[in-house]
Amino acid sequence: MSDNNKIAVLGGGSFGTAIAQVLAGNGHAVKLWMRDAAQAEAIRESGRNDRYFPGLTLSPLVEPVTAIQATLETADVIFVALPSKAFRPFVADTRPFFRPGQIVISTTKGIEREGFRLMSEILVEALPQTHVGVLSGPNLAGEMMQKELTATVIASPDARVREETQRLLGCGYFRVYANIDMYGVELGGALKNIYAVISGLAAALQVGENTKAMIISRSLAEMSRFAVALGANPLTFLGLAGVGDLFVTCTSSMSRNFRVGYAVGQGTPLEQAVAELGQVAEGINTLELVREKAQELGIPMPLVRGLHEILYSDMTIQQVIKGLMTAAQNSDVEFILPRQA
Repeated sequence: MSDNNKIAVLGGGSFGTAIAQVLAGNGHAVKLWMRDAAQAEAIRESGRNDRYFPGLTLSPLVEPVTAIQATLETADVIFVALPSKAFRPFVADTRPFFRPGQIVISTTKGIEREGFRLMSEILVEALPQTHVGVLSGPNLAGEMMQKELTATVIASPDARVREETQRLLGCGYFRVYANIDMYGVELGGALKNIYAVISGLAAALQVGENTKAMIISRSLAEMSRFAVALGANPLTFLGLAGVGDLFVTCTSSMSRNFRVGYAVGQGTPLEQAVAELGQVAEGINTLELVREKAQELGIPMPLVRGLHEILYSDMTIQQVIKGLMTAAQNSDVEFILPRQA
């Protein structure tokens, strides 16, 4: 593609805004589409998205828009940053507006209940004429807006998608690595949100540093075990979209899922904690789906099971941790081949 390609970001939330700002900082004009006409008008007037980033001025190359047909029909590269619950309905409604040859990249970290479908699978199924990719990694939107040094992963089996995304987004503070394991990268991004909620709960109860490390490392073992059973590459979880994303969401108060867990750990009812957040906490939506799938496939996931019982029954985080300590002491790393005799 030429340097004059037209770019659209769908979703005026925190991450959509941050991606648009990175693109604009690299000199690319970006249409930032949002449903809320009042929000778009406020951004046009103030030059800021004060709902998510009060006081931070957006690049003049970021243009807030609400006309979805015109936005899609004219774009060459499209980043989709919509909540997972809205993803399929949106794609179904706008499918006629996509053109053959467009690059469409999902940044959404969630799972659809029907058929346990990831967002990239929805795109490939609904938009076979496009080139699909997934962007995921330890990318807190607030730090991206502040130009903190950050790295991400563009995953696609399509070299064109990988190379074009690296060219558009890569800069002095935002580094883009490539991976062909689109399923593993995307699934890792969805699964880690569950464990961020658990880590928030643990932090609220002021558990020790050793305990925090145990929770995070066993979370990595659990999520990679699950993902590999579904066809992901285990090595993906050693990278940014695995351990990198898991670490930042399990340790940062900027993580939405961590904040929900922390609030619940302090005694706030779950529904109230989610409402007060004011943004989507995908880990809550993903928890039940992963729990059901793990039971169906017979995959042991004690942390997922424990979190579900904490949120919807009467188990405590201390009981979940005790369960880890009293369970059978299995292998630390599950994907090591036995040494040949």
